[in-house]
Amino acid sequence: MLVFLTLHVGTTVIDTYTSIPLTAAFIPFASSYKAAWLSLGAVALDMLIALIVTSLLRARIGHRAWRRVHWLAYACWPVAVAHGLGTGTDRNATWVFALTVACAVSVVGVGAWRLVTAARLEVQ
Repeated sequence: MLVFLTLHVGTTVIDTYTSIPLTAAFIPFASSYKAAWLSLGAVALDMLIALIVTSLLRARIGHRAWRRVHWLAYACWPVAVAHGLGTGTDRNATWVFALTVACAVSVVGVGAWRLVTAARLEVQ
């Protein structure tokens, strides 16, 4: 996944269609091109970086802090999807919409299952 994300950011920066600086991948509103939608991508990337860093530091920060930060994963994905729908060049294609809806239904279903499972574990 990180390889594809790196390719996505890298090809976006070098693409001549529009001028998007590398800083826009990390800093919201660092580019004037579709600023709000592009900024959602930066926010999603920043959340993903926080997830990766805390995973690497899990032994040092403890399980409780790690788990609290990892709840960001549930926010990271919809923010990234909104970024894709807002800036994507194929966003109006039926197949993109259908694929996005299928993914969203799957993620909501799995997320609901995860929340129910977590609630059951805390009751016990």
